[in-house]
Amino acid sequence: MILSKYPNLVLKEIFDHLELSELFVLSLGSKNMKNLIKWSQKERFKTIRSIEYLCNNISQPPLVYIPSKRGMESIMDFWNPKKDKYGIFQVNVSGKMIDFQLCNNKKKAMARFEDSDKESVIESIHDYILDFFGRSVQYFWSIDYFKHYSIPKLQNVTFCLEMCLDEDFRGWKKLETFLSSTSFFKCIKLETAVTTEPFHPESKVYQAESLLIIQLRDIVPSPAILRHFKGRQLTITCDRWENSEDLIEFVNKWKSGEAYPKLEYLKFELKNGEIPEDQILNEIGAKYIDAFKKPPTHTVPKVYDWHLQHTEPNTDPITSRAYVVRQSDNRVASILIEDFKFSFGGWSKSIYFGVWNKTEEEFLKMMD
Repeated sequence: MILSKYPNLVLKEIFDHLELSELFVLSLGSKNMKNLIKWSQKERFKTIRSIEYLCNNISQPPLVYIPSKRGMESIMDFWNPKKDKYGIFQVNVSGKMIDFQLCNNKKKAMARFEDSDKESVIESIHDYILDFFGRSVQYFWSIDYFKHYSIPKLQNVTFCLEMCLDEDFRGWKKLETFLSSTSFFKCIKLETAVTTEPFHPESKVYQAESLLIIQLRDIVPSPAILRHFKGRQLTITCDRWENSEDLIEFVNKWKSGEAYPKLEYLKFELKNGEIPEDQILNEIGAKYIDAFKKPPTHTVPKVYDWHLQHTEPNTDPITSRAYVVRQSDNRVASILIEDFKFSFGGWSKSIYFGVWNKTEEEFLKMMD
C-alpha cells in the first residue's frame, strides 16, 4: 500500500486504527510521514502520560513501552538477535544512520548496533522519540541493581532504580558506591529481607523523590527510613513493627518545621500487629474537623507508578477529620489511620499522611 497517494483525512482514519508501534515504524519512512502522523495523532498523543525504557535481566538494552491500564504497550526494542529474519533497513535518526529490523508480524521496530555504538544509538533514538511524542510526556528509565547497565545521558528523562536484597546481602559498601557514582535516581524501589540500617544518613536512597520500601520476611523496618528521608513521597510496607515512637517523632519533626520540607505523602502499611491510633493522635497533637462538616480528600500525582498497569495516576485518597499544622508556615497535613483493609497481598492496616499546600485557615475554608 502506497500511503502517500491518499488524502490527509483518509490517512488520519488509517492512522487512528494503527498501534503506536506501527505508527512509530511508519514515521521512520520520511520526515513528511513523521510530521503527518504527529499532526493527525496529536489528540491521541496527549493521552500518553509516560513512556518508559525498561532495563532488566530480560530486556537489556531496554524495551521502550507505554504503561497503561491494559499493561505494557510496546513501541520499539533496541536489539534483535535474529539478524536475518526480515532483513535490515537503514534510517537517519536524529542525524545518525541506524540499522532497524521488523518483528512481531512487522508491527514493531528493533534497532541493531554494536556494543561500542550503543550509547550514541540510544541517545539518537531518544531524541527522535522526544520529538515524535512531545515533551509534555514523562520519560522514565528504569533499571535493576546488580546488572552491568550503562546509564545514558538523555534529555527529559527520570531515572528509576529497583533493588531486591535477600537475607544474605552484605554488599552495602558496593551499593553505596554505585549510588554515589551514578545519576540521581528520582524513584527507588527496595524489596529487602534485611534491615536498611547500614545506609548512610546522606545516602541517595533517602534523597529519592519517591521511595518505596517493601520489608520482607518479618523484618522490622529501620527507624532510619523515616528519620533520614528527604523526598516527596514515601511508602513503607512491612509485616510488623516494634513501636509507634518513630512515626510519632516523624510527624512531630514535620510539625516543628525541623525536617521533611518537601514531603507530600506518606503511607505506612502494616500486615500484622496493632496500630495504637489513640496514642498516636494524642502524641502528635492532632486537631479535628467539625463532625458536621465533610472533610476534603487529599491526593497528589504520583512521582512514579511501579505497577506495570497504570490504573491510577494519583496517590491513595486520604479523607480524614484528623489533621496537624506545621508551626513554621501554618501548613496542614491530613492523617488517616485505617483498620484492616484488603490490598494486594492480603489484609493490612495503614497510616496515611498527606500534606496540603494550604494554611489551616485556607484548609478549613474548603468546608464552608
